[in-house]
Formats: sequence, C-alpha cells, structure tokens
Amino acid sequence: MKRYLIVLAALMMTAAVSLAQTATEARNEIMRQASEVQAPDYSAYILTPKAPETPRINGPRIYGERPGAPFLFRIPTSGVRPMKFEAKGLPRGLKLDAAKGIITGKVSKKGTYHVQIKATNALGSDTRELRIVIGDRIALTPPLGWNSWNVWGNTVSQDLMIASARAMDESGLADYGWCYVNIDDGWQGLRGGKYKGIQPNKKFSDMKALGDSIHARGLKFGIYSGPWISTYAGHIGSSCDNEEGTYWWIEQGVADEFCKADRKKVEKESIRSFGKYSFAAADARQWAEWGVDYLKYDWNVNDEWWMRDMREALDATGRDIVYSISNHSRVTIGPALDKYAECWRTTGDIRDTWESMSEIGFGGQDCWAAWRKPGRWPDADMLVLGKVGWGRKMRWTELTPWEQYTHITLWSILASPMLLGCDMSALDPFTLSLLCNSEVLDVNQDPLGLQGVRFASDKDHVTYVKPLEDGSIAVALFNLSDTERKLGFSPKKLGLYPDQTVRDLWRQQDVGVVGFKDRWEVTVPAHGCAFYRLSPGNTGEKLEGLYRQ
Repeated sequence: MKRYLIVLAALMMTAAVSLAQTATEARNEIMRQASEVQAPDYSAYILTPKAPETPRINGPRIYGERPGAPFLFRIPTSGVRPMKFEAKGLPRGLKLDAAKGIITGKVSKKGTYHVQIKATNALGSDTRELRIVIGDRIALTPPLGWNSWNVWGNTVSQDLMIASARAMDESGLADYGWCYVNIDDGWQGLRGGKYKGIQPNKKFSDMKALGDSIHARGLKFGIYSGPWISTYAGHIGSSCDNEEGTYWWIEQGVADEFCKADRKKVEKESIRSFGKYSFAAADARQWAEWGVDYLKYDWNVNDEWWMRDMREALDATGRDIVYSISNHSRVTIGPALDKYAECWRTTGDIRDTWESMSEIGFGGQDCWAAWRKPGRWPDADMLVLGKVGWGRKMRWTELTPWEQYTHITLWSILASPMLLGCDMSALDPFTLSLLCNSEVLDVNQDPLGLQGVRFASDKDHVTYVKPLEDGSIAVALFNLSDTERKLGFSPKKLGLYPDQTVRDLWRQQDVGVVGFKDRWEVTVPAHGCAFYRLSPGNTGEKLEGLYRQ
C-alpha cells in the first residue's frame, strides 16, 4: 500500500509538471502570436474628425454613487496637456485634483448636485455641468471600458492588466469616458486570506497594488467570478461543496500551475454546479479590500437565489461595485434582474463575424426596451473590434470597416454597456476613431437612459430612433443587405413637426435641413449605417398653422 501511494504521488507530480509546462507554453505562444498580428490599413474609412487641441469635456453628464461609498470620477477631457481643472459646487466630502481632473472622497448626504466643470489649457477652455447624484443607484449611464476575455482568455496576467490600464489612459480613450479595466476568468488561485476569499494565482502578484495602480489613473477596477463551484474556464468559483473551501480537482492534482482544471481529465458538467456552501460574503469582502468597482458574475441559467446572494454580499461591503450578471438572461427573470443587478448579459458570447454581431444586436435586444433605464442596463456583450483571439489564436477582427460602424452605432443607440475586448496595446487609428467620437458616445451616455426602438424594418434594413434628454432625436439607418441601398426617414412620420437640422454624428457636422413633410435619403454601404441627430426634435413650442398626419 505504501509503495502504491508513493507511485501515485509520483504520477500526480509528473502530471502537475506536465500541466504546468503546457500552461506556460500556451501562454507564451499566445504572446508570440499577439506580437505578430498587424493592423490592416483602414485609414480611408475614418469618418471621425480629429479632436481639437483646445479642451473638450466629454463623457457622461450625470454620475451616481451611494451615500458614504468611496467616490472616484475622472473628468473625461480631450485636448493638449498640461490642463487645469476646476469644479464649482462639489458636495461636501469631495475634492478635485486640479492637475489630473480626478474627483475623489465620500458624500454622506443624498441629493443631486449640479457641479460646474471647467478645463483649461494654453489654447483655451471648456465648461460643462456634471450632475452628481448621491442616492440609491449607481451606473446611471451604461458602463464604458475593457474586459480581458476576448483577447487574452485564460492567459490574462497582472502585467497585461497594468499595460491595458496604461493604454486606456495614454491612447486617449479615458478622455472620452472609457474607464473600466476588468479582469475576466483566469485570475483565481486558492481560497485563503483573512476572509477565506479567492486569492489570485501566480500570474497576479498583488491585487491590491493592481487596483491602486488603476485607480491612480482615475479608472475603475473590475473582476470576475460565478456562483458555481467552478467558473467556465475551470477556476474555483464562489460556492463550494464543503465548509473548508477546498476543491477536489485542485487536491487531486488535475489542475495546472495556475489552478485551472485540466479539461482532459475533468468533465465540465462535474464542476459547473452550485455548491452546498456559498462563499459570496467572503469573496465580496476580499474584492472590496482590493478596491474592486465592477463584478462580472457568470453562470447559466441565471436564477434569483444566487443573484440575490451576491447582491447582498456586495452591499454589505459598503463599497459601490457595479454588479453585472452573465450570461444569456431572459425577460422572464426581468423583475429579479431589475431588483438586484446594474447590468445583465442578454446573450451568449459574441464573435467577430457579421452573423454573430447582427443576430445579437438586431435579433436579441428589442425585447429589453422596457427594462432599460438609468442604473439598469441590458448588455449586448463586448465589442469585437481590433485584435482579438480569446487566448487561443490571435487575429484582427473579421468585421469589415462598415460592419464595425454598424457595431458601434447599434450598441450606442441601444444604450448597451460597451466593453472593449481587444489588445489595448494595439489600438490602430481606425479603431480609435470608432471609440473616440464624442457625439456617438453622447447618444449611448444620454442621461434619459432610453433604449433606441425599432421604428421601421424589413429583411434588408432597420431604422432605430431614440429620444434624447435635450429633445433632439437620434436616428440610425442600418443596411442589412449585401449591396448598397438608399435608406431614409420623414420627420413627419417620426412625429417631428418643425423642419429638422440633420447632423451626421460620425462626421460631426450638420449635413442639411429636412422639411417636416419631406424625406431624407442617403446611400448606405452593404452592412453599413448612417447615424444622425435631428434638432430641434421635440421642442415643446406652440405650433401654428396646419399640421396634420
């Protein structure tokens, strides 16, 4: 028996070494592939004008936190640095770093505070009102940021997270309101620490230091888990079959050096199950101590008990953590999602193909319009732009340039959260032009929080309209066919009776005036779109003369 145990231990050691070599080799290979993938030259497709060198304040016009929670808001501003910031009317408890434009502190009193923001550089200045709402809800506009999964998959590391946060800052994305830097699956080690929460594996040396480095840039820090005993990738989850918080595939040595279960030896259905004991409270306390601001909580099918379990755990920490449920939520569980979550995935995983993106965007979002509002955001999944690969085989997105315009335009008018999934160190000029268009992002970040609704459609086209807070109307025309088509709209049929100024949001310029009885038409490329803002839209002014349907 003793000899048997020695042989078994030796075999387990050999298997562990083999797994470690395989995991390291796979990670090194994906890094090599990433360095070799080059961006295509799509410069001829760039529509977004270059931002002025004078300050321009971008991003959300409304921002919320709960009373007593740590407050962090970076004023998104493009323009030449150095820049000086001012903020008049900040609620008690908040302070502004005038050089960085970062507002921090805590506010104890509920209320809506109208803060006058000013940014100044050597060439000029810009001002804007920011409504700070201290109340019961956070995420008053759809979250904008980045998630590691679509590029690094399970190979994500602390170094890659730090590099991604740096790229979000230095590329200028943070100057347009992109702020979340989120680790997906692949960070988890074993349980431990003072809370018996999940600790990081050896790819992450210091999670608190990682969070601090992200916060120092005025950005937000996100993390990933799920209520099963394992996650989709085979790391430990937020429940367990025993009170000790130990997991059999780890103890039996069928996990690699990064604590990931060996899929060749562990049946996925044997670990994708709810454990007898929830460790949600332990994990939430650990995440709060690290400074986590966003949690992607991933399982299927979503159910109310486990959803509520983590919601209560997050609330008990006293830290505002955006709670994003994943994946493939259904409208039948809408009341629970509305009660417990800030965001929820309405779909399975997106891929970088026209078929996947268009089916998710046009086929799966209309049913969620009644649920969308400030603090409650049905999520059409991540953006498949730039260099992707899911930690397996790196490539540039297979979406054509015009399909990428459709992708961003549709997510914008739907008011979906927008999380990038690309290699942040390889942002080319075309991709940046898609992501740094302040007028397109304004539609997504509009304080009303309405979802654009399908106004007209057939098998070859779709028209979406979205009322905005200032009374103007966003209109998106999508060509679903394989050839270019003329598409258009009539203000009268949209219920708009004054003549309308038509502003092309991608080109950031007024392109004409259309009479309320007339029809505006434009030629739209195959799988492409046109995106407009109509002004004055709904003005509330007294009509005079003859206006009839």
